[in-house]
Amino acid sequence: MKVSKSGYYKWKYRQENPSDKELSRQSDIELIKQIHEKHPSHGYRWINAYARLHYGIVWSDNHVHLCCKYEGIRSSGKHYQWKKPDEEHEKFNNLVWNGWKYLSRPFEVIVSDMTAFWVGRIYYELTFYFDAWNKEIVGYGLTTKKGSINSYHDGLKQVLKRIKKEQTDDLIILHTDQGSVYSSKAYNKLLENYNISRSMSRAGTPTDNPVNESLNGWIKEELIVDFNLKHCKDVPKLIEEYIYYYNNERPSYALNYKTPIQYKIESGF
Repeated sequence: MKVSKSGYYKWKYRQENPSDKELSRQSDIELIKQIHEKHPSHGYRWINAYARLHYGIVWSDNHVHLCCKYEGIRSSGKHYQWKKPDEEHEKFNNLVWNGWKYLSRPFEVIVSDMTAFWVGRIYYELTFYFDAWNKEIVGYGLTTKKGSINSYHDGLKQVLKRIKKEQTDDLIILHTDQGSVYSSKAYNKLLENYNISRSMSRAGTPTDNPVNESLNGWIKEELIVDFNLKHCKDVPKLIEEYIYYYNNERPSYALNYKTPIQYKIESGF
């Protein structure tokens, strides 16, 4: 392909004397690369939200997308397919149904689920409790014993402690799947003396709990990709650090790219 002499010299001049716009774009790309290297599981919209939250920089999503495309930056996160679990005995009716988008306050609905993973040769089960209103992690439990009730009970006790501390008298719904621990008498006995109603998803219907469906995959991906979980030497400490990051520093798409704590404060709670 032939290039005219004048065209060549114009190109050479631009290379040696970049415009303010080109310098600004290079500066933007450097920051975008830094964010991506620290959080490789996320895409350009999340990177933009993170930059706005932590650096006060206002970009358009399209600008970040073009910068990522120019630099070859792509999310390394995976898409999860949900598999139908074995049918389990139903103990409680679904009290939430399609009311997730109408939540208006903290601790209106608490949801919980367990995820499992290996680090080296050690098996872990991690149970999270989320406030469905602002997606905040309000309790968790971690155990290395397969099938142990400890992670469920430890997380629930943290939730109950938060409820007692905030002295809320409003009705709270605790929504889970139909797992054997969640439906056990010992687990539900912990709820005595609290204004808590139990709710369960229908068997084999993960969409009855969209909060867990949308968050659990992302959290596990972030722990593995961004926090290097598979090579961690102190898993309990890493989980503790991640939860602080999740609640206080991680922009959430569902909250218009605000963190759970930021959303709660700005909502007047």
